Amino acid sequence: MPKAMQYTKGSIIYFSGDRDDRIFILQQGLIVLTSTDIETGAPQTEHVKRGEFFGVKSALGHFPREETATVIADSIVIVLTVPEFEKTFSENKAVIMKMLRVFSNQLRAIHRKTESILNSNAGSDQPTGMMSVAESFLEDEQYQACCDVCMKLLSRFPNASNKEAAAKLYTSTKRKLDMQKQRGGNQRQQIAAHEAEAAQAGAGSGALKQFSLPAFSRFAKTFEPGSVIIAEYEPGDSFYLIQSGQVQLVKCVKGAKKNLDILRPSEFFGEMAILENSPRSATAVAVDTVKVLEFNKENFEILITGNPQIALILLKLFCKRIYDQKRRFKILVIEDTQARIADVFLMFAEMHPNSDPNERTMRFNLTIHDISHWAGLPVDSVREEVNRFVEKHKIEVYDSYIIVNNIVDMRRIVDTRAAQRTA
Repeated sequence: MPKAMQYTKGSIIYFSGDRDDRIFILQQGLIVLTSTDIETGAPQTEHVKRGEFFGVKSALGHFPREETATVIADSIVIVLTVPEFEKTFSENKAVIMKMLRVFSNQLRAIHRKTESILNSNAGSDQPTGMMSVAESFLEDEQYQACCDVCMKLLSRFPNASNKEAAAKLYTSTKRKLDMQKQRGGNQRQQIAAHEAEAAQAGAGSGALKQFSLPAFSRFAKTFEPGSVIIAEYEPGDSFYLIQSGQVQLVKCVKGAKKNLDILRPSEFFGEMAILENSPRSATAVAVDTVKVLEFNKENFEILITGNPQIALILLKLFCKRIYDQKRRFKILVIEDTQARIADVFLMFAEMHPNSDPNERTMRFNLTIHDISHWAGLPVDSVREEVNRFVEKHKIEVYDSYIIVNNIVDMRRIVDTRAAQRTA
C-alpha cells in the first residue's frame, strides 16, 4: 500500500546515482531536484510542486537516479513502489497522458540538442528534408526505401517545390529497383537482415499480450524487407506496434544515414509524433518481413482508455528512450576525440556488461563506422584515434568486432578529460 512519509528540512530523499525503484508524490512542503546539465556541466534545479510526481523515470526504467531530491522545508510525501504506481494510476487516463506528453517533450528536446551538435538537416523544411532522406537511401543502393520516401513526399506534399525532382528520382530509382529484383535482391540488405536477426535476443511480449484479441486484426499491416514504414520529416499521424520482424530506425545527417536502433517484436515506434503533432524525427525501415499494428491519432486516446496497460508500456518505453538518448548526448558533448571514442566503449559496456564483474576484457560487435556514428565523428578521425589505441595495445580491431583489453582504461581516459575540463 502507498504510504505517507514525513521528511524534515535538509533531508535527502535520494542522491543522484542511487538505484531506487520508488516513485514519489509531494503532498505538502517543498522539495528541490538538483542535477547537472550534460552540455554545460552547470548545476540546475527544479522545484517540485504540490501534487507532482518525481522519481518516475528512473523507477520505471530501473536506471540510476539522474538528480538529487532535497527537502527544503518540512514535507509529507506519498511513496509508491512501481507495482503500486501501476495499480493506482493505470486507470487514470489523465495522469498517464500528462506523463506521456511531458516525457515526449523531454525526448524531443534531447533530439534537438543532438541534431544541433551533429549539424543535421534539422532546419530544413519537410519536403527538402524528405528529399535528402531519399537521396541518402539511393546512395546506399537501398532502392526500395528511396522509392518509398519519394512516394511519401509526393503524396504528403503534392504542391512542394521539389515535387518534379522527387518524381524524377522515383522514376530513375524504380528502374534500378526492378533490375535489382531481377538479380535476386540487394546482397547488402540480406547481410544486414541476417546480422540483425543474429543479434535478436529474447524479445519481450508485454505489449503483444495486450493485442492478442481478434478485434485488433483490423489494425494489422505488413511491410516487405527494405520498405519504409515512416519517413523522417513526414507528418506524424500514426504509431506502430511490431508483432513480428525487425525495424531499423535511421536518421539522415549531412546527407548520410546514421543507425539509431533496431526494434523487435512488442516494441512501439512513431509514438512521439502522435503526442506532439510534429514531423517524424527518424525513418523506420523493415529489416525483414515486418507485421505491425497501426494506430492513428483518432483512436489513440480511446485505445489508451480501454487498455491502460498499453499506456504503462508506452510510459516505460519513454523512460528507456530518454535515458538512452541522454547517454548518447553525453558522448557527443565530450570535446576530446580520444575520450569521446572511449566513452562509446563505456556506453556499450553499460548496455552489455560482462557476466563476471571482475572481467576487464570486453568484446564489442562494433566497427570503425559504428564508432563514427555513435561518437558523431568523421570516419577518418575515428580510424586514426583507434589506430593509436591499437599501437598502445589497449584494443584489438577485427572486421566485425573490437576487443577492449581493459575497459578500466577507457573509464580512466574519460574521467581524466572530464577532470581537466572542470579544473
